[in-house]
Amino acid sequence: MSYITIGRNIFRGKTTQISYGDQDRLRHTYMIGKTGVGKSTVFQNMCLQDIENYKGVCFIDPHGESIDWLLQRIPPDFLEDVYLFDPSDIEFPFGLNLLQAKDEQEKDFLVSECIQIFYKLFDPDKTGIIGPQFEHWLRNAALTVMAGPEGGSLIEIPKLFVDKQFELKKRKYLKDPTVLEFWSKQMAKTSDFHKSEMLNYFSSKFGHFLNNAMMRNIIGQHKDTLDFDYLIEHNKILLVNLSKGKIGETNAQMLGLIIMSKLQAAILKRAKIEPEKRSPYYLYVDEFQNLVTDTFASLLSESRKYGLGVHLTNQYFAQLPEKIKDAILGNVGTIIAFEIGMEDAEILSKEFEPFTKEDFTNLRKYNFYIRLMIDGKTSKAFSGESLKPNNISISNLTEEIIKVNQLARGTPRILVEEQIKQALA
Repeated sequence: MSYITIGRNIFRGKTTQISYGDQDRLRHTYMIGKTGVGKSTVFQNMCLQDIENYKGVCFIDPHGESIDWLLQRIPPDFLEDVYLFDPSDIEFPFGLNLLQAKDEQEKDFLVSECIQIFYKLFDPDKTGIIGPQFEHWLRNAALTVMAGPEGGSLIEIPKLFVDKQFELKKRKYLKDPTVLEFWSKQMAKTSDFHKSEMLNYFSSKFGHFLNNAMMRNIIGQHKDTLDFDYLIEHNKILLVNLSKGKIGETNAQMLGLIIMSKLQAAILKRAKIEPEKRSPYYLYVDEFQNLVTDTFASLLSESRKYGLGVHLTNQYFAQLPEKIKDAILGNVGTIIAFEIGMEDAEILSKEFEPFTKEDFTNLRKYNFYIRLMIDGKTSKAFSGESLKPNNISISNLTEEIIKVNQLARGTPRILVEEQIKQALA
């Protein structure tokens, strides 16, 4: 079993490393704190230690700075093990198809996640913008698009409702009587007026991604570049650069949600693998509140037995839906708190005795309070400080890693655009 260091504790002149091992990390880690207090530094240091310990990792970064930092420090031996997903590289786009599934169970999960993603993007407070009728159309359309040997992608869903030949072609492969009935009875008996009215509302939710060339070239590919089953079982390093400044906030959120859904689907399939053969895989997500659906709460409680260790961070509890917040406080083994506001201090001071609300609101940069999982038990709260950021690059193989990913994993833009043009024709 390997151990990694979070930071250090200094008490009465004695310095002690704050470390924990694989089994305790599988009970997950949550970190909260204001912007600029040192949260990203902790995750960067932890992730680099995992890489050096030959662990499989996925780091999802909404800013890009942590990914840049890690790329400069990847040891030379790991050059070909790094999968760099950078949507801003428009010349060699990766394929990320939410609707590519390997079996029926995965198909059902991904369709459910697809619906949850649209709620997250367009109706996070469940006000009715995305409602039962939209769900009904989307579920049946997604299952229809996925039918047949070619499969399909999100961007082809609106085409089903305006191209009769495409609809009939896909229907030939359908076996589910409920989906067949949707087309042969419900849609066939819906008046053109009502169908047109609903179609405008339905299709408008796809417009942003259909009209954006970068997104269209990523989520419109039928074949995934990233095989999450393979990445997890072979301890690969997946670095996801979702820099909102480069690709836009909505695009970053959509891609992050798809990656999280695909990752969850792959993790759940580990139930078929004997427990002793499930090597730990570690997930790091910064600003995770934007990238999880309601199903993520159940993953937190179940993923430990599948060998997934989750590391999450955000700025304050009000960013989290109540269900996710409860899952964090109820299922996460290690909690780290940097400087936080009074409202959050009110919540955590009850969990972190003897520290008070004022203690949390007056912490200096890189200092934190922690309740650490040790041998399956949560410790009493104590103080710590993170390791200062190491600004010395180890090898700086950034350019080499980018080239390997472009040439070996990406697809030239001209080929992707031709494929998508044919799919949408």
